Amino acid sequence: MSFVKGKLPLDLRFFNGLGAVAFGVKDGGFLYFLLPFYNLVLGVDAWLVSLALATALVIDAFVDPLIGHLSDRTYTRWGRRLPWLYVAPIPLALMWTLLWSPPFTGTPSFWEIVALAVGVRLLLSACEVPSVSLVPEITDDYVARTTLFRFRFLFGWVGGLLMMLLTFAVFLPTEAARMQPEGYATYGVVGAIVIAASVIGSAAGQHRYVAQRPAEPPGRFSLSDAFGEIIDAFREHAFVIFALGGLATYVSHGVTLSITIYVTQYVWQFSERAFVVYPLVLGLSVVFMFLLAGPLHRRFGKQMTAAIGALAALGIMAIPYTLFLVGMWPTTGGTASTIGFMTFMVLANTAGVISSISATSMVAEIVEAFEERTGKRAEATFYSGNWLIQKCATGGGIMLSGLIVSMIGLEPGTPQAEVSDSVAAWLAILYILVTAVLAVFAAFWLARFPITQEQHEARVAARHARIAAGEPDPLAAEPRAAAKAAAAPAKEHPQTG
Repeated sequence: MSFVKGKLPLDLRFFNGLGAVAFGVKDGGFLYFLLPFYNLVLGVDAWLVSLALATALVIDAFVDPLIGHLSDRTYTRWGRRLPWLYVAPIPLALMWTLLWSPPFTGTPSFWEIVALAVGVRLLLSACEVPSVSLVPEITDDYVARTTLFRFRFLFGWVGGLLMMLLTFAVFLPTEAARMQPEGYATYGVVGAIVIAASVIGSAAGQHRYVAQRPAEPPGRFSLSDAFGEIIDAFREHAFVIFALGGLATYVSHGVTLSITIYVTQYVWQFSERAFVVYPLVLGLSVVFMFLLAGPLHRRFGKQMTAAIGALAALGIMAIPYTLFLVGMWPTTGGTASTIGFMTFMVLANTAGVISSISATSMVAEIVEAFEERTGKRAEATFYSGNWLIQKCATGGGIMLSGLIVSMIGLEPGTPQAEVSDSVAAWLAILYILVTAVLAVFAAFWLARFPITQEQHEARVAARHARIAAGEPDPLAAEPRAAAKAAAAPAKEHPQTG
């Protein structure tokens, strides 16, 4: 049975969400600053940085699902997930620091970038996959899972935007500073501290709820069994549909974020003050997401919310770029232009984040469908698959952004004032064309996700009936503790230490 019945305690929602701060810091770093840092500051060609990150993803593809499989098979008195959350953040923090202070002389090579990127990605998987896999274990309620993901997305965005705000206000406060490596090194150290503190704090805060030994120890680990289970999980029809739509959603989001510094600096001519205000303005979209995602899921379901969100984000975002290209937008760099662009971006980002949270939340329902078909629970296997999709999206977004930058001929270190109008126009055109194709593709597949709320609730009811009939539950506590709990009066929020 799930760890918690009834309404989720506020502290559990808080601490489960807190673990996503690490993902937000990493995502913000990879999407906003990694390409400009290695391209504009360290002098690596944009296409080479993109290729290095894509290569890291290929390596990651073979290892990431194994992390999920190992997490599913971890057997300790603290359960399957907590040991990972206590151990992995420390080496992750060290690797994150090295990413922004490369321990190499001269311009980093292709393989040096690959090594750093692989280290960060794999160690982050060792934190994020167990953390997010707790969601379907904590509750099997369709709406309550959305609540947990709302908190996770809120904390993830807060982590990313907080680091973005500190970067533009403190670490890289001027255009000249953004062309020097010192501020990025400080950014890496502060980010490493935030990453380690958030993951370890999340584990400690959830400990009394989820620290339970699994009912049965797993069998001996073997690579053939591991890949067999992974392949079986990826045969799940619902996951294939999700993967097609989710990948396009995440890539579109990745392109939007990774090209932010380029478009805000060279198309919209942001002032230094605008760079500081922009993260705060984007934070409004996260608040709107937190308030709107739950009601939209109840009204339209996760599938249609995800599809409509993807199309709405595209339609809203295209307005300022279209007006700019046809000469009907206020003079860029001025107050009217900056305020207008930020207003459209808040609305577009709200729709985009709602689409992303809806897609991510769908994965939780695949767990029960897979269990119904195979008799096995594989939360981390599916979320490592989702995590791999998000990583591919991050790399794909950066790669597409790098290709766009290379195609328009924007040279490393080019000052804002020296970029021609034609270069800025082509940057806007290519950006809109790429995101339009991705948004339509995402909406087409996400709308076809085959698991509805009614189907999920029917599966959960059948699972409860099987357990009531005496069949073992993979998430139950030790047999003796489970029997004792069954004999005791039911509690609204069972807590274990």
